[in-house]
Order: sequence, then C-alpha cells, then structure tokens
Amino acid sequence: MNRRAAIVALAAALAAAPAWAEKDITLQQAIDKVERDTHGKVLSAETKHFGKHTIYRIKVLTRDGQVRVIEVPAEQSGS
Repeated sequence: MNRRAAIVALAAALAAAPAWAEKDITLQQAIDKVERDTHGKVLSAETKHFGKHTIYRIKVLTRDGQVRVIEVPAEQSGS
C-alpha cells in the first residue's frame, strides 16, 4: 500500500469513528426506554463495566407491582 492510499484509508477510518460512537446510548436514554417499554416506575439505575462493554442495570416497579431488573447494553446494534 503506498503512502497516499494509507492516508486515505486512515482518513476514512477516522471519519467513521463518530458513527460508531452514536450507536452508544446514555444511562438516561436507557431509563427512558425501560419506562416506555414497561410502563413502570424506575426505582434505581446503575452503570456496570465489563471490559470494553457497558451495561445499564435498571430496577423498575411494573404496573402489576413486580420489581424487575432490566439490563440494557450501552452499545446498540445498528438499526
């Protein structure tokens, strides 16, 4: 690979980096999603890190009175 091709490849990789970051969701977005999906009340939420992966653990009181813990990965797959 010549120098120009290497520079073009590097520039393309760097330009794509923000697109990967946009797939991650925040803790607040995960809380909002759980509230929408369960129609329940969020009791607590915490962030857990497992190596390169982040998971949000959200405890929710469902409409039928059950307490559930829902895990939402911060890394979302492309839609």
